[in-house]
Amino acid sequence: MGTENSGNVEISEPLLEEPNKIPESDSENIPDWKDQITIRGLLVSAVLGTLFCIITHKLNLTVGIIPSLNVAAGLLGFFFVKSWTGFMSKLGFDVQPFTKQENTVIQTCVVACYGLAFSGGFGSYLLAMDEKTYKLIGPDYPGNRAEDVKNPGLLWMMGFIFVVSFLGLFSLVPLRKVMVMGYKLTYPSGTATAMLINSFHTNNGAELARNQVARLGKYLSISFCWSCFKWFFSGIGDACGFDNFPTLGLTLFKNTFYFDFSPTYVGCGLICPHIVNCSVLFGAIISWGILWPLITQRAGDWYPADLGSNDFKGLYGYKVFIAISLILGDGLYNLIKIISISVTEIFRNSSSQNNLPLVMEVIGGESSKLELEKKKRDEVFLKDRIPFWFAASGYVALAAISTATMPIIFPPLKWYLVLCSYIIAPALAFCNSYGTGLTDWSLASTYGKIGLFIIASLVGSNGGVVAGLAACGVMMSIVSTAADLMQDFKTGYLTLSSAKSMFVSQLVGTAMGCVIAPLTFWMYWNAFDIGSPDSPYKAPYAVIYREMAILGIEGFSELPKHCLALCCGFFVAALAINLLRDVTPVKVSQFIPIPMAMAVPFYIGAYFAIDMFVGTVILFVWERINKKDADDFAGAVASGLICGDGIWTIPSAILSIFRINPPICMSFGPSVRT
Repeated sequence: MGTENSGNVEISEPLLEEPNKIPESDSENIPDWKDQITIRGLLVSAVLGTLFCIITHKLNLTVGIIPSLNVAAGLLGFFFVKSWTGFMSKLGFDVQPFTKQENTVIQTCVVACYGLAFSGGFGSYLLAMDEKTYKLIGPDYPGNRAEDVKNPGLLWMMGFIFVVSFLGLFSLVPLRKVMVMGYKLTYPSGTATAMLINSFHTNNGAELARNQVARLGKYLSISFCWSCFKWFFSGIGDACGFDNFPTLGLTLFKNTFYFDFSPTYVGCGLICPHIVNCSVLFGAIISWGILWPLITQRAGDWYPADLGSNDFKGLYGYKVFIAISLILGDGLYNLIKIISISVTEIFRNSSSQNNLPLVMEVIGGESSKLELEKKKRDEVFLKDRIPFWFAASGYVALAAISTATMPIIFPPLKWYLVLCSYIIAPALAFCNSYGTGLTDWSLASTYGKIGLFIIASLVGSNGGVVAGLAACGVMMSIVSTAADLMQDFKTGYLTLSSAKSMFVSQLVGTAMGCVIAPLTFWMYWNAFDIGSPDSPYKAPYAVIYREMAILGIEGFSELPKHCLALCCGFFVAALAINLLRDVTPVKVSQFIPIPMAMAVPFYIGAYFAIDMFVGTVILFVWERINKKDADDFAGAVASGLICGDGIWTIPSAILSIFRINPPICMSFGPSVRT
């Protein structure tokens, strides 16, 4: 997916099983690619895609951190189809066996669908165009023009997603053999998903899967009931209920340090690596614990003391621009690093037969058996070819349609700028896909920001904001979907699934996402106060992306006093911290924070960092008590917490649309002597 994953994972060949656990593939009946795509699988994919789109939107519109839900997609896909086949068999119907290839297709389809909830820009570049974000920055802010406003609309958003989301799927299809079999890129998340799906379809694995589903269902129910219970005390407005519970005292509460009892963020803490959660908390301490209180004391000197809390000429400007500087510093460093690694490895592979550093061939007594297994995977992967002419003509045709359509949706973005973007996009998609295969880190949003700055500066003050934001969407969609497709090809390769069924399921999942992602966002848009700084749905990245576009046009002239110096300091600090993480030994670097994760609470607040840290503490203690149990069930528990809270969003939105308000407002204040 389009999220930026922080962990580097080393996985050695063989990537599927231990030597003594390799299945007898030669005796395994592998269904034809058409039989791997079933009606029941597509129905399950649509249901799960809708659920995960709702969850992704909620995370995108609140904190902007989205953990990988691939494991939950594979697990729930297995559960739903197994339940369906078991039920139909008991009724006496003859049902088609549920294979790991069908399970892989479902997982691929779901991930492609909910991936568009992120790369579609519903919490970032599309929302940055709306009137609320424009007013939040200020009508008198230089470069922030009323003409550069385009409010969300269901039809134009669907049209936009349709014309940009499919190109990435065609851009790198001809290179699938080179990327997966030639360079033997690991794609760690895709490999982990394949190992999970393979394990489901063994006797022992099926039993574990049933236990994981039971644990997921238990915590989903707890999370849903708790979210329902919280609603009754949340009152009217945004100052009531458990979401504003001063668990650490009123003084810290004023600086957003409190536990808000959110199952979603605790679940994120269980899924995300410990270093990510600790980095978020460290960023919250640096910003809300130290930096913002110090800058607040300079009110009247560094900035006018009578400004509103959301005025960019005051403290709000420091929050946004310092967060931007950390994000850009981290993104730039990793972009240069991954391109350097990719170029080095490409030349190394072209001049020698050595494999990538992350891959080690297995030799020894089992080598012949492993070689047979590898030959079987290669044979299945290459059996159903996707012709080069089909991929090339598909890319050209879609690029032509998009080049003609984009200026209609976004008039400031001229056709020749769109065409130039599509000419260079395949090269950037290759860089991102290669880097993702090496490090498991997709930099789709970084490539999008590069496109944003370039196009905004080229178009200038007359429409540059909208043009830059739209170009960001073009670039981000292509490089994100291309990396996702290659990751799914790796999963399919390891589960003996057809490359053609992977490609078709990606197309179907993307088509579903083009409808489901805008529809689920529209539910949020009509039910909640999206984009307000005082709302739970702050949409933090909308303001950040619009400010980036303005920055590309206007430069730094209107920043508050000393803000530019602080931004440069944090930008350099992000570069230095990343360099330190790379040059120090693992036993040291594992404790060095990640700048990208640190940046998020700078703008949003510390409350979700507390929640995520609670999740990481629970996981840490769990691992110390029973590591195997934690490894087996932590993902299921986290997915249950996130899914239950996400499902409650649907009845909550319906109640809000019908103006049914919670009956109780639970709030807190200092005791008053009478």
